[in-house]
Amino acid sequence: MLHIDLICVGKVKEKYIKAGMAEYLKRLSSYAKISVHEVSDEATKEEMTDLEVEQVLNLEADRIEKKLNKQSKVIVLAIEGELTSSEELAESINQFATYGHSHISFIIGGSLGLAERLKKVSDRSISFGRITLPHQLMRLVLIEQIYRSFRIINGHAYHK
Repeated sequence: MLHIDLICVGKVKEKYIKAGMAEYLKRLSSYAKISVHEVSDEATKEEMTDLEVEQVLNLEADRIEKKLNKQSKVIVLAIEGELTSSEELAESINQFATYGHSHISFIIGGSLGLAERLKKVSDRSISFGRITLPHQLMRLVLIEQIYRSFRIINGHAYHK
């Protein structure tokens, strides 16, 4: 069975987002083993120098790297990543699984994004659009899209 890790900076606080995530995680359980790993975010302030931003991103990246499975294919979510459709995400997941990769890690950064070093070592950098979404909401969107991907891969009906 495919193992999927979601490694996310920060905690989900909103009950409605937790409820939505729980529903899709339950639905996903028949397709893959999925785990959500939260790493703590660094405090930020309104005005930050480039050096301060880089320091925050590197501290968060250190925490993310501790959660990464070394054999995992890594997909990062980044606003500047490759725009992807549900079908293209399904194809990526299916290709990784078809070619013997039993572990996929998705990474969602914090409010400042992700350190460049994580983007450079990723196998794919994707974006669901050029809009900025709250990181908590992005988790729910990603989990729903992973569920949709498995429905597509398995030829099951799912509303468009």
